[in-house]
Amino acid sequence: MTTTLTTRIEKEDKIEFDRFCKAIGLTPSSAINLFVKTTIREKAIPFPVQLDPFYSKENQERLKRSIKQIEENGGTIHEVDLDA
Repeated sequence: MTTTLTTRIEKEDKIEFDRFCKAIGLTPSSAINLFVKTTIREKAIPFPVQLDPFYSKENQERLKRSIKQIEENGGTIHEVDLDA
C-alpha cells in the first residue's frame, strides 16, 4: 500500500528539481522515494548535513577580534584576486 507525502518548497526549487530528475531519467517521486529508502536503510541522511562554518562560534569570535584590532590600530582593506 502507498500513501501520499506532501511538502512545500520554493517554486524555483521545484522547477530545478524537476529538470534535474528528468535529466537523469527519474521522476521527482522516484527520486524522493530513493532518498527515503536510502535514509531508512542507512539509518542516516545519505549526505553530509552541516552548518556553514562561517557562522561557527569560533569564527565569529575571530571576526570580532579582527574588527576590534582594526578599529584600535587601524588597518587597510585589501582585495582578494579570486581568479588567481
